[in-house]
Amino acid sequence: MADEQVHDPLNFMRNMWGNMGFSLPGMVAPTFDVDELDKRIKDMKAVEGWLRMNLSMLQMTIQGLEMQRSTVGAVQAMSQMAQDAAKSMTPETPPEAPPVADPAANPALSEAAMWPWQMMQQMREQMQHNAEAAAQAAAGEATAAKPKAKRAPAKK
Repeated sequence: MADEQVHDPLNFMRNMWGNMGFSLPGMVAPTFDVDELDKRIKDMKAVEGWLRMNLSMLQMTIQGLEMQRSTVGAVQAMSQMAQDAAKSMTPETPPEAPPVADPAANPALSEAAMWPWQMMQQMREQMQHNAEAAAQAAAGEATAAKPKAKRAPAKK
């Protein structure tokens, strides 16, 4: 019998899986013991849950990396747009001249750096305009809904 185990190519795999606490699926004789079957089902469901958890963590990591990549791409594109705008607004400088770091000296860079502020101001102005329009509409509805007061006849 010991000679049969030496020549069994799956013996190594059975022993390896057996040491981990799991039997090699499909490679063992079926059992008719209900308790043993329940234990195997419980063990396999635990492994399934662990694998699902690792799969979801892997998917979240991939999504995070994709979001990071798209953010970096957007920042690079905005930087390139700002550089292109700066190049189109300023005359060519000689190669030996150092780059201008003062935003006041380079209005194109100043404008490119101010886009978030300008966008926020435009949004605020639009919100104010919408609020004023809504207030005027509400005031118009209120005056239209008021019953007209009876006037006293004018005496001659």
